[in-house]
Amino acid sequence: MPDVSVLDVRLYDEPIGTLTHLQGERTIFAFNEDYVENQDRPTLSLSFKDDLVGLITNIRPTRRVVPPFFSNLLPEGGLRRYLAERAGLNQQREFFLLWVLGLDLPGALSIHPAAGDALPPSADDDLPDNAKPNALRFSLAGVQLKFSAFANAGKGGGLTIPAEGVGGSWIVKLPSQQFAGVPENEFSMMTLAGMIGMDVPVINLVDLDAIAGIPEGIGELRGQALAVSRFDRTADGPVHTEDFAQVFGVFPDDKYKRASYANIARVVGTEAGDVGAAEFIRRLVYSALIGNGDMHLKNWSLIYPDRRSAALSPAYDLVSTIPYIEGEDTAALNFSRTKKMAEFDVDELRHLAAKALLSEKLVIDTATETVQRFRQVWQTEKEHLPLAATVVKAIDAHAPTVPLHAELA
Repeated sequence: MPDVSVLDVRLYDEPIGTLTHLQGERTIFAFNEDYVENQDRPTLSLSFKDDLVGLITNIRPTRRVVPPFFSNLLPEGGLRRYLAERAGLNQQREFFLLWVLGLDLPGALSIHPAAGDALPPSADDDLPDNAKPNALRFSLAGVQLKFSAFANAGKGGGLTIPAEGVGGSWIVKLPSQQFAGVPENEFSMMTLAGMIGMDVPVINLVDLDAIAGIPEGIGELRGQALAVSRFDRTADGPVHTEDFAQVFGVFPDDKYKRASYANIARVVGTEAGDVGAAEFIRRLVYSALIGNGDMHLKNWSLIYPDRRSAALSPAYDLVSTIPYIEGEDTAALNFSRTKKMAEFDVDELRHLAAKALLSEKLVIDTATETVQRFRQVWQTEKEHLPLAATVVKAIDAHAPTVPLHAELA
């Protein structure tokens, strides 16, 4: 049984570092010398940049889990349990989950066993002898059941989830077994966002019988699935991305802590300028108006179109959560001083702008435009979207409770 296992970390298929698993369930990440010395190196993460824009190379070892940047590449919740069971792994052993799932990660990253070996015998020490691995070799961060898929050519259309889950330029988000109509809700909120002027990927609602290869063992599904085009996949190859849990170097369990929207806005303004800052404010105000209480750190991402400079990625996971959780009137993070949507007013926006070092005029002007567009588009489109009456009623009741709704009308 090997005492040491090594995974090669590749960015745009070029080796940039290694993850090493040592005795005692310790994991160490180290950059390759070539990457360190390359002054034109592609950006892996802002979390590895120091105050002088140099590369941080002294990275603390972790125990049982992998370092935060890599931990955030892995799924959470039911999707994680499902993929771990399919792979015959304990879901807490993140190094070995990356070993199995690392071929198709978010962004332009991939992770490969250094020796091309199968999993070491120690990887499944705490599994029953009758476990039957049948791995899906992809990873999409998040909680919802979702899979990478290809669009089918020809008249029939539809989507296919490949047998091993690798590849594909679409994400298929399956219906929730806990809450009804989540794909329809997200489709509608994303569609509205696009109408208001936000940057959203191509999305479609798809009948379940039009999706080939839905894996077994995920329970009975009802309703439609949501297909979302992957903005980290293009005809020219993958484009690197990172979410804000990765940017801030926090583990997924802390995605509702350790930062505020003002902190995110400051990074976006610094890295992506006024264009990125305005887009961030649009999404933040819109999320408050629709009652989206789940815009945590992992639901905001940066994208690196030129491999080095960051921009705010297209929007994703825009859902009205208020119909599902009674009394859901708090945001996932503090705006600046408060989480309460009922306290999200112009004064709070001004405080956010100051804390984030953004132009107050840019922030207020963008918020004003967003509120006015929302009021117009929602009134016109709400009856034409595939939303349950309960969702429409919930948003109608909630939006006026956000002070900005009246203050900037």
